Amino acid sequence: MTHPDQVVARLAGAKKAYGNQVALQGFDLELRRGELLALLGPNGAGKTTAIGLLLGLFRADGGTVELFGRDPQRIEARRKVGVMLQSAVLQQTLKVGELIALTASYYPHPYSVAEAAGFAGVQDLLGRRYGALSGGQQRRVQFAMATVGRPELLFLDEPTVGMDLQARQALWAAVRQQVASGVSVVLTTHYLEEAETLADRVCVMARGRAISEGSVDELRATVDRKRIRCITTLDWATLAGWEHVQEVREENGRLVVVTTNAEAVVRRMLADDSALAELEVQRAGLADAFTELTREPGDTPDASIKEAA
Repeated sequence: MTHPDQVVARLAGAKKAYGNQVALQGFDLELRRGELLALLGPNGAGKTTAIGLLLGLFRADGGTVELFGRDPQRIEARRKVGVMLQSAVLQQTLKVGELIALTASYYPHPYSVAEAAGFAGVQDLLGRRYGALSGGQQRRVQFAMATVGRPELLFLDEPTVGMDLQARQALWAAVRQQVASGVSVVLTTHYLEEAETLADRVCVMARGRAISEGSVDELRATVDRKRIRCITTLDWATLAGWEHVQEVREENGRLVVVTTNAEAVVRRMLADDSALAELEVQRAGLADAFTELTREPGDTPDASIKEAA
């Protein structure tokens, strides 16, 4: 459950540069207790730098950075954090149970190894050596290590890379369980359906700044296009000339019409084609909103739609 009045992490006007390369330029962000925030952006947007500041890995050049109301480099703050990085270098010869136990030893009141293994679904892997596991299994072990210290805040960086669909869905359920218990989560992912499924709030970054922030539905609402999928006898070239139609293409034996006024286009299609079948209208997804928000000057809206699809 989200507690709006309890801010657990905050960046206010944060600035960071590496030589002449500006990574953050006045970035603002607040994370509340029991909230899952998806931090999205193209490569180079500043996501890694923002997380590095909150983890106390380095200092900001300007602005304010707070973790549980403290300097992120204070041990009292860092002990409340669990981290699952995209690239983790762990001792390959240690057994899974040994790795989880070692991580637990850094925290004052950790879960037991069995409890953390249960969260991540790796109970059957405790006796196996880490280096002998598949990539997806290793990610699940890393999640167990991130949660074993009873964190109040979890940083999950591309957590489901290398996982099959079943394992991804199991980890999503585990993340939801953590959030339901009051844990705050910062998620970075290139799987936009993952953010769409899990996030309470989304912050989209570009060029070191936040360019949009809100719920998934609020970000979707920034895109007025919808997709119509159907089987029709109407010629696609004819449809492409209709008012409100931005793009027409074939996809798996069905016609896909991208439009800014789905209701008007559907009415006309029904009037002109009595054999119209398998009609489906989809509103813009988070991927569409992300693509539109991060579109560079000179890119066309149609190109954005094709990329997101």
